[in-house]
Amino acid sequence: MQLFFNPEITEKDTQVTFSRDESKHIVKVLRKSEGDILNITNGKGLIFKAEIIIADVKQCTIKIISAEKEPPPPYYLHMIVAPTKMNDRYEWFLEKAMEIGVHEITPIICDHSERKVVKLERYERVLLSAMKQSLHSRFPKLNEPVTFKDFMEKKLHGSKLIAHCEDVMEKPYLQKKVHPWQAVNILIGPEGDFSKEEIDLALKYGWEQISLGDSRLRTETAAIVACHTVAMKNQEL
Repeated sequence: MQLFFNPEITEKDTQVTFSRDESKHIVKVLRKSEGDILNITNGKGLIFKAEIIIADVKQCTIKIISAEKEPPPPYYLHMIVAPTKMNDRYEWFLEKAMEIGVHEITPIICDHSERKVVKLERYERVLLSAMKQSLHSRFPKLNEPVTFKDFMEKKLHGSKLIAHCEDVMEKPYLQKKVHPWQAVNILIGPEGDFSKEEIDLALKYGWEQISLGDSRLRTETAAIVACHTVAMKNQEL
């Protein structure tokens, strides 16, 4: 099964035209023609089955045959992850998080961050490609980058967990703090970890310290471990 993306489709539509880029991909690259059937998502949980009626590389037009709404996930995962020095490593995190299951992502700029500028358009393209490849029907919310201090002021729904490498007495493993069917926010720091001041500030704002295991992990690896742990916890029921 191939999955295509058109964010403008709604359940009320009967006929839709793709963007120029997607039209070119469908008609010129994949060589689809009139009468071919496509599976399409709008990134909001809807899967459409449609027939190509005009196979134009600039304006590929389809006729909607059916629409099916996929059930929402039983949990909500918000990953707040510091951008990595090497951009391809952060993009790897985005790709794998999309495949595993993530619902919101916030790049956070920390005291030890070596990369403080990110290109959200590129991140969106990585997420979109991974969404189609993994046949997901929901596109995660990708937030603007924010400083650690400013992020602490935000009101969040669900549990708030911060993973860091400091040696402290009370730092349970993530799997012990994740509860099925609930929302969870997880903070992952940059290379060099969070600063002591950032950890103290997070604790002041009600964040709970957690461990991802005994190994010292790269930023992107820690983020994927967290995504997988939450996803698996919600598949236990």
